[in-house]
Amino acid sequence: MTTTSNQTNKKRSLINASATQKLLAFASLVAMLIIFSFSSPNFFQTDNLISIMLSTAVSGVLGIGVTFVIITGGIDLSIGTLMTFCAVITGVFITYWGGPVWLGVLGGIGTGALVGFFNGALIAKLKIPPFIATLGMMLIAKGLSLVISGTKPIYFNDTEIYNLIAMGSIIDLSSLIPNFTIPNAVLIFFGVAIVASLVLNKTVLGRYTFALGSNEEAVRLSGVNVDRWKIGIYSLAGGIVGVAGILISSRLNSAQPALGQGYELDAIAAAVIGGVSLSGGEGTVLGTVIGAFIMSVLINGLRILSVPQEWQIVVTGLIVIFAVYADILRRRR
Repeated sequence: MTTTSNQTNKKRSLINASATQKLLAFASLVAMLIIFSFSSPNFFQTDNLISIMLSTAVSGVLGIGVTFVIITGGIDLSIGTLMTFCAVITGVFITYWGGPVWLGVLGGIGTGALVGFFNGALIAKLKIPPFIATLGMMLIAKGLSLVISGTKPIYFNDTEIYNLIAMGSIIDLSSLIPNFTIPNAVLIFFGVAIVASLVLNKTVLGRYTFALGSNEEAVRLSGVNVDRWKIGIYSLAGGIVGVAGILISSRLNSAQPALGQGYELDAIAAAVIGGVSLSGGEGTVLGTVIGAFIMSVLINGLRILSVPQEWQIVVTGLIVIFAVYADILRRRR
């Protein structure tokens, strides 16, 4: 009886801590919006707000993908270059092979899922540590992107149609705010977040995602095929990364083979800031969404204030360290 009571109290404590983390992250986001709006009159300009939303859409989708992986207690360093690789494959389908846009989109997302499958197999079957396996895949994806594209950008044949995926808009708020429309990329981002949240909280895959991060050995001893579920989780994360590849290539109207490296750090930072524990077993999609907005607003605000790019990187690194340390303190309590 006492053991059950202790477990219940521990679960309630973790839920309260998670809610507090999201509340603090949201309060930090609001505080940054207020500070930057007073620091520069250009911050709340329509064009700048749209720019923030577009950058958040890409890093946010990547963050959602890596959220699943981190909750299992793993890590995925390949998501940045995998995003580029998916964009390049989409360009191959549409431009090199002359296929329709929908086929290119499916090809890009499918490529992400396939690479995620290989990541999961390397980790689950060959027992390679996630850090090493995904680091190697990061280099492989980067190299293949350069080889396939010939180190040159791939421009899409149906430029206008493909560009509408991210830059088109089905929600026009110009009647309320002059020249303000919500890009489709943002709507896709929120759509991915809603679906991912349902998967994480309402499905068997989501339950096993948390279980693997909490105590993988206990899950294995209970008769669950841990390897199969781990491969499935990495495959899902790869497919979500493929969506990010579609968004960024649609926004740029091209697949840029040299782009991508560094995005994984922003995505992981967004997840950690939003309360996803690097120790595994804890995290929410909502927290990652808030973390992604924090990262985008911070970088955009520093850029508007003319802070040199090298110092922007320093500030981002400090925030990541602080977020991880806050998670350590929270778990100790």
